[in-house]
Amino acid sequence: MGNAWKGAAVLTAAALVTKLLSALYRIPYQNMVGDIGFYIYQQIYPIYGIVVALSLTGYPVAVSRLIAERRAVPDAAGAAAVGRAALFVLGAIGAALFALLYIGAETVALWMGDRRLEPLLRQLSFSFLLFPPLAWLRGYFQGRHDMAPTAMSQVVEQSVRVTAILGLSYWVLRRGGDDYACGMAAIAGTLAGMVAALFVLLCFLVQRRPQGWREPAPPALTRRFARHLLTAGSLVCLTNMALTLIPLVDSFLFVPLLKEAGTKLNEGQWLKGVYDRGQPLIQLGTVVGTSFSLALVPLISGARRPDDATAHGALAIRIAAVIGAGASLGLVCLIRPINQMLFENTHGSLLLAVLSASVFFTTIALTASALLQGIGRERIAAVGVAIGVAGKMALMHWFVPLWGALGAAAATTGAYALMAAFLYAALPREYRAAGYRCAFPIVKAAAVMVIVLRGYLWVLTSAFGGRLWAAVAALGGSAIGAAVYVACIVKSRAFSEREWSTLPFVSSFRLRIGGK
Repeated sequence: MGNAWKGAAVLTAAALVTKLLSALYRIPYQNMVGDIGFYIYQQIYPIYGIVVALSLTGYPVAVSRLIAERRAVPDAAGAAAVGRAALFVLGAIGAALFALLYIGAETVALWMGDRRLEPLLRQLSFSFLLFPPLAWLRGYFQGRHDMAPTAMSQVVEQSVRVTAILGLSYWVLRRGGDDYACGMAAIAGTLAGMVAALFVLLCFLVQRRPQGWREPAPPALTRRFARHLLTAGSLVCLTNMALTLIPLVDSFLFVPLLKEAGTKLNEGQWLKGVYDRGQPLIQLGTVVGTSFSLALVPLISGARRPDDATAHGALAIRIAAVIGAGASLGLVCLIRPINQMLFENTHGSLLLAVLSASVFFTTIALTASALLQGIGRERIAAVGVAIGVAGKMALMHWFVPLWGALGAAAATTGAYALMAAFLYAALPREYRAAGYRCAFPIVKAAAVMVIVLRGYLWVLTSAFGGRLWAAVAALGGSAIGAAVYVACIVKSRAFSEREWSTLPFVSSFRLRIGGK
């Protein structure tokens, strides 16, 4: 069991590092290529997000479970059948998705409202050929409770990808390439990252020297494993696409709906680029909000007593609510200096403020989804994602004609709110009660933080000017707002004495401020 927890910790740390890299590199990329170039990249990025879900969090989980079950029997022939079935099924899925996107690239580009995206989509289609071996190898190692290869490949993929995207894009710009050429360079960097991850996994495979994979298995057993991969694996993939599918809706509806409302194409593209500044902010806020709470999920699924599982689940919800609310409102209050600090100007600050409000809902939604998966309710988690996507599509058609780009931002926040409400309502009653109990301390702490930050910005308004001063205002405000918010939470009764005692740094902070 100790190895299992150690493996879960390794994967959690790797996921945190890669998510931070994924959010942070977009800021220098936007500074390099501008809002139009950022729009081009963000139009196709959600498709890569689907590839990530397929190769990292979906099918590897299904493969690993089947292999672990066969090895526990032990059943070498059954494990071999899992391996062969997984290779066949994943290979077929990858080939089909590659063909669909490669052949239909022109149609997809037209649906997105920009025909010049066709070569970029066609180039990105090759990522679907790389995901089957990545997913299979990760699932194989995880099924043997060997998490190091998955963690290492994850970090290497993201590191190579980020470095290649920024380096190749800079090289293209120096040679006089346009924004679409920079998009092609970014996709080339993405493919380079996937190839690097595959190389790492193959090196581990050669080193581990798997045994027994050539033993025959009954065809019926292979077919059963294949069906399980198509059902359970696809379900897990869907539950991990919440932050991918909703931006994908924007890729298809944002510019076309603005054009229908009378906005010119180039203006719509620029607005989409400005709007997409919110994606790294949402991702960063959500990473902070979920990193602590999701670390408790393995404890829930492995708890021996129901009371322990309930305690861990309730704590996860409270942590998500506290951090999500603080991060969301902090971003809303400081969005103008943050926008100028990160993206050179304050264009679209109102849009980004509305999008920042969704950080709270995404934090609750992702935490609730993970908890539901931890207690075996994967189907409900998948339904929650489907509700969010359907809500986003409906709200886009309703809000964009009324409010333009601001309507798209409201549709995003509304969609995440729908998803969070559904998934939270689907949690066990004990988990929901924990969220209700910390509602008043959160509201009180948030109100104090907002008042302090508004006063802080009012004092700085007369001297505010330039990107450097915006950075001082944003970083100083973040530190002040976080300190005030945490102090209020620590002095409240949001957490029990036993829960506080498990966090030694917070315990020391409580003693210094006189928390009881």
